[in-house]
Amino acid sequence: MSVDAVMAEINRFLGCETPDAWIDAALNNQEILLIDHANCEKKAATTAMNLLYKHIDRDDLLKKMSQLAREELLHFEQVINLMKERGIGYRHVSSSRYAAGLRDAVRKGGIDELVDVLIVGAFIEARSCERFARLAPFLDEKLAKFYRSLLKSEGRHYQDYLGLAAQYAGYPIDTRVAEFRALEQELIESPDESFRFHSGVPAVA
Repeated sequence: MSVDAVMAEINRFLGCETPDAWIDAALNNQEILLIDHANCEKKAATTAMNLLYKHIDRDDLLKKMSQLAREELLHFEQVINLMKERGIGYRHVSSSRYAAGLRDAVRKGGIDELVDVLIVGAFIEARSCERFARLAPFLDEKLAKFYRSLLKSEGRHYQDYLGLAAQYAGYPIDTRVAEFRALEQELIESPDESFRFHSGVPAVA
């Protein structure tokens, strides 16, 4: 599937487009954007590794999560290298409420928990991909090229998570996906005090 086709699919999957106000905040906070992007790549690798350890009896999951973890760590290294070139030191920044807000809605126990974790993973990857695409036209040539280079892999990660959720559920997941879509949209469109890669609309001071 071409990048354009993947992006069209992702835009249909998500409940909303990233607001212009977030794009403006990202362009004015590129140091934090890159630091938190690095954090997101590291957390994505950790999520994949956690699934590897927890579900050792699911061959398809092991294969896809192993590949995903390697790619996310490579992306982490690439962001760190970009930061170094720009004189940006890697440091701790607080997490946004986005991922925690999605994970708070995950059902606990059994196959339902796994299905929800995979759906959440699909939304996080899809939103990351959408934001790379939205930002790229406004960035300097090198950063824009890097963000465009991530679209294919991040789009595949979204598809892998969603495909595994449907495969393991044993029941239609459309309703559950719709519930997470509404929650994800609320997190993206509501005000956030601090700018982060997955934050909502910047709060008015």
